[in-house]
Amino acid sequence: MTSRPLRLLFVALGATGLAACQDIGDTPATHVSTTAPIVVTAAPPPADVPSHDPQLRPGSRAAPPMLHPVALGPFETGNPTAESITGSITIEGSRIVGENGAEFVTERIAILRGGDEFLPGQRYADAMMIGTEHPVELRRVVAETWPTRVPGNAICRDMKTGYLAITKVAEGEHDVVRVMGLRGQDMPAPSAQDVVVCASSSYYARR
Repeated sequence: MTSRPLRLLFVALGATGLAACQDIGDTPATHVSTTAPIVVTAAPPPADVPSHDPQLRPGSRAAPPMLHPVALGPFETGNPTAESITGSITIEGSRIVGENGAEFVTERIAILRGGDEFLPGQRYADAMMIGTEHPVELRRVVAETWPTRVPGNAICRDMKTGYLAITKVAEGEHDVVRVMGLRGQDMPAPSAQDVVVCASSSYYARR
C-alpha cells in the first residue's frame, strides 16, 4: 500500500512531464541545413563573341569596315572621251572633280571584281577591259555638276548619272584609271533590269 505523500509526489512528477511534452509538441521543428548555398552565375560569352557593355560610349565602339578607294589623286586625260566629259580629274574620297567644271559627289558602295555583272550577262571585265579578278570600285552619285562650257558633254549626256564604276591598271610607267558611267533606277547587279551604260573614259598618272 502506497503512502499518501508518495502518491502526491508521483502526481507532481507526471504533471511536470506532461507539460514538458506539450511544450515540445507546440514548438515548431527547426531544420539546420548543412548543405552549402548554390551560387548561380552567368556563363561567360564565347571567345569570339564580344560581350555588350552598356557603359561603353557609341564613339568608342568598333566602326564598320571602311571601303578603300582603288584610285585617289590627280589624273590626266587619256582619251578624247575623257577630255570632253571632265578634262583632267582629281579623285577624292567622296568627290571627283573635273578640270572643265564637271563634278560628282559620290558615296562608295562596294568593291567588286571584274567578273561581277552589272546587268545580266554583262561583266565589268568586258566593259572596262580588265581581268575577272581585278578590283572595281562602285560609287553612287549623290549630286552631279555638268561641264561648265558644254553641259551636253556630261558623262550621261542630259540624263542623271546614277553610278560610277572605277578601276585602275598598271601600264608601263603609268597608272591608268578607267571610269564608266551608269544610269537607271536599279543598282548595278546581276539581277538589275533598269541599268544603262553611258560612257567610259580613261585617265593616267605617272607612278
